[in-house]
Amino acid sequence: MEHKQQGKQSVRFEHPPVISGHASVVGQKEGEGPYGSYFDVIEQDPKVGGQTWEEAEGKLQEKAAKLAIQHSGFTQDDIRYIVAGDLLGQLMASSFGLMTLQKPFFGVYGACSTMGESISLAAMLLDGGYADHILALTSSHFASAEKQFRFPLGYSNQRPKAATWTVTGSGGVVLSSPDKAKGKVVVRGITTGKIVDYGVKDTMNMGACMAPAAGDAIAAHFSDFKSSPEDYDRIITGDLGKVGKDILIDLLEAKGYDIRKQYMDCGIEIYDEEQQVQAGGSGCGCSAVMLTGYILKKLTSGEWQKVLFVPTGALLSVVSFNEGNSIPGIAHAVLLEHVDHCK
Repeated sequence: MEHKQQGKQSVRFEHPPVISGHASVVGQKEGEGPYGSYFDVIEQDPKVGGQTWEEAEGKLQEKAAKLAIQHSGFTQDDIRYIVAGDLLGQLMASSFGLMTLQKPFFGVYGACSTMGESISLAAMLLDGGYADHILALTSSHFASAEKQFRFPLGYSNQRPKAATWTVTGSGGVVLSSPDKAKGKVVVRGITTGKIVDYGVKDTMNMGACMAPAAGDAIAAHFSDFKSSPEDYDRIITGDLGKVGKDILIDLLEAKGYDIRKQYMDCGIEIYDEEQQVQAGGSGCGCSAVMLTGYILKKLTSGEWQKVLFVPTGALLSVVSFNEGNSIPGIAHAVLLEHVDHCK
């Protein structure tokens, strides 16, 4: 088993799982952004036919899950496990949204890094031979996040420049054993992040909370895989936004890594400047829909050969904030590669 363990906190898969299907479902605002044409479904109804914001987010996950399975060419019966989570208390969106699929379920929480965590755990299960096909997904919703973590929408509070806008959307992937499916993109390896706390307490500046964790995970990945930024077509964080981006670049530069040429952030990319989202997009759905709507298409076409996908999360709750705690960060890196055929 030692050959699978890479360095101090990474895994290189012996039989890299294949991404056999993926799907993205987003809200109207996301569809109006620069990547609108890449998303599979754009929902015009913010409640997705439901009665509450939480129900709406669950419906986003259900739609993304079923569409990802459809795109994989397999059926619900072929899926062994679901690995999913969201930002809401007790994973409400995942548990209620995915209940109808009636599949064995692992509920996970990594804040906005959940897509990286879900893919990482699914890939390890597949490489270990414990399943042939696994669905990994997550979601977020602007209104459900505002309701839980910030202010009632009717309050119409002014948002500071460092604030980010929670993405309404859900992205899902079907990961398969390479001997059970064909695909152009594989999960070559993962680097599991550590909890990093720089003492930031500002809930309106998530980028500053998460950037140190992203820097720690990316540097660990370079060290474990004995690689450098030049080895990747893109190094992509989840939702650091404009503030977190600058912090990350500075932190990695201090460690001897210059990622400027390869770097992009899903939160900065997903919206246009005129959409007035302050520092950018955020939420579990931010990196998930950019991965399933845009990044995987670039990899599938072969335009990108190697991508380090690093969703980022801020580990806070209403309780921890009210008790005056700081906001630790977490980031999970997933190494994605284009292949001409499954090996």
